[in-house]
Amino acid sequence: MTDQAACVNISFTSPDWRGQALSNFSLSPFVLDGMLFASIEGFIQGIKFAEEDPRRLQAFQLSGWEAKRLGGEADRSGVYWDGARLVYGSTAHHQLIETAIRARIQQSEGLQAALLSTRGAVLVHETGQEESPTTSLPATVFCRILTDIREALISARQHTAD
Repeated sequence: MTDQAACVNISFTSPDWRGQALSNFSLSPFVLDGMLFASIEGFIQGIKFAEEDPRRLQAFQLSGWEAKRLGGEADRSGVYWDGARLVYGSTAHHQLIETAIRARIQQSEGLQAALLSTRGAVLVHETGQEESPTTSLPATVFCRILTDIREALISARQHTAD
């Protein structure tokens, strides 16, 4: 376990409300490429299904454990977006998830403020369980994405203030 004073745990089970709000599990609708998603978790799980699979759209409309459970039915042979199949766990797969996370935060002033309020803290993702080797989004990648977004928000705010 990491030092709680200098860290914010980005997890649905976090004792910090900001960690819960920024979690992939949170119901937090966003639009990407003209499609509406209920949560990042729904997006992550939905893209595991081929574009013609009805479970794909079902996952996109879910959040939290419901989305995760449905995604458990996918074979994890790849992820599918915009007519392309990406290798599961690849850099391209992680970049696609990053695009969704960026869209979600960009579209929510509240999430931007929550993320900015973590300035100076190390972002961690600790769920109390060992990370699966087949996870769609490793904790290190997830925390790097959020840290990069936070730093870009800080920079943009500083340029606006100048």
